[in-house]
Amino acid sequence: MAGTAGRAAKAMRAGHQASAGELLELVRSGRATTRGALQQATGLSRATVGQRLDRLFRAGWLREGAGGPVDSPQGGRPSITLEFDDEHAVVLAADLDTRHGRAAVVSLSGEIQAEHHGSLRIEDGPDAVLGELGRWFAELLEKAGQRADAVCGIGIAVPGPVDTDTGKVVQPPIMPGWDGYDIRGRLGRAFAEQAGIESAGGAGSATGAGVTRSGARIPVLVDNDANLMAYGEQRTGYPDCSAFALVKVSTGIGAGMVVGGSIYRGVDGGAGDIGHIRVGADALCRCGSYGCLAAVASGGAVARRLAESGVPATSGSDVRDLLTAGHPEAMALAREAGRQVGDVLATVVTLLNPGVLMIAGDLAGTPFLTGVRELLYQRALPRSTAHLDVVTSRLGERAGLVGAGALVVEYLYAPERVEERLAALGV
Repeated sequence: MAGTAGRAAKAMRAGHQASAGELLELVRSGRATTRGALQQATGLSRATVGQRLDRLFRAGWLREGAGGPVDSPQGGRPSITLEFDDEHAVVLAADLDTRHGRAAVVSLSGEIQAEHHGSLRIEDGPDAVLGELGRWFAELLEKAGQRADAVCGIGIAVPGPVDTDTGKVVQPPIMPGWDGYDIRGRLGRAFAEQAGIESAGGAGSATGAGVTRSGARIPVLVDNDANLMAYGEQRTGYPDCSAFALVKVSTGIGAGMVVGGSIYRGVDGGAGDIGHIRVGADALCRCGSYGCLAAVASGGAVARRLAESGVPATSGSDVRDLLTAGHPEAMALAREAGRQVGDVLATVVTLLNPGVLMIAGDLAGTPFLTGVRELLYQRALPRSTAHLDVVTSRLGERAGLVGAGALVVEYLYAPERVEERLAALGV
C-alpha cells in the first residue's frame, strides 16, 4: 500500500473532495478506520462520508469490525471500525517458468486457498500453455470451494520482458513463439471456456478482455516473473523497505525492483534485465549475443558445464536438485556463478542503493549466496552496502503467485478504478 496510500491525502490538500475510492484506500491502508477518522482525514461532513461508505457497503467491499477507539475527547461509546472485506472475491494467479508452471486461487488478502504446480513447457507455445492454465484455474476454483463468478481478476508472471500497457512479451529470449502474443485475450478465453462463463472476446481494454462477471470484465494482468516475485516478497516481508531488489537465478537471470512501494519497470518494461549485461566472456547467449551474464552464470549455464563433465543436468531445476544433494562440483560451480553475478550486482547496488537485495530461484542456496557476497562487498562502495541486507527468498516458489495476486488487487482497488467499478455496478 505504500505506493498508493498517500494519493488521497495529496488530492485533499489540493482542495479535492475525497471519493468513495479514496475512502476505501484510507481504510485499506489502515490510515483511517472509523467514520470519525475518515471525516478528520478528508474534511468531509458526516453525511457525505456516510454516503460514500454506503456505496462501498452495497458493493460488498467494506464490513464493520469490532469497536475501535472513542472518536470524541468527551468520551462515549467506542466507534465501530471499518474493514476491507477480503472475502467478497478471489484472484487467480499463475507463475510460468521455462519447464513448469504454478497456479493458485488467492484471497484478496494474499492467502493461497488452492494451488497446483506441474510440467508446463514454455517452448510448447502460448496457445497450448495458456489453454492448460485455463483448465488448471477451473479445477482450482472447485478445489477451493469458490464459484467462477467470484473471480475478480487474473494475474500471470512470465519469464520475459513485458510491455504492461499491452500485456505482451517483447522479444523474449527464452519464450519462443510468444513475442507479441495476446496473452490477456487467450488466457481470458481459456478460463471462460473451462469455467463455463461467457467470454468477452478480444483485448478491448487496457487490461484485455478477460471474461464477464455480472456484466463487468475480469482483467488479466501480465508482468515479468522477477518483478512479481519482488513485489510479493517486498509486500509480505519488507513493507517498510523503500528500495527493494530481487535477483532470480534459474534457467536465466532477471531482476525485479520495488521502489516507493511500486514495481519499477523502466519506460517500456525492460528494467531489471541484468542477465544480458555483457561480462566479457565468449559464451553464446540464447538472445544471440556473446558474453551475457546469463550465458555464464545462470542455472542453465551451470547445467551445461555439469553436463560437459558427465553430470546429467539440463536446466536450473536439475542444478537445484544437485545442490540439495550436496553434489561437490555443482556447489563449486554455483559459488563461481555467484561471484560472477555479485560482480554485476556491485554496480546495481551502487546505482539503486537498496535496503534489501534478495537472491531467489534455483541457485539461491548457500554456495551461490556466498559467491555473491564475496564479490559484492569487495567491489561495491562501502556506503552502498552499509545498510544493505543480502537475503534469500522467504516465500520461495510461491513468491510469483503472491505478487501476481497483489498486482491484481492493487489495480482493482485503486481509487480511480473503484469509482469506475462502482458506477458499473450501479451503486
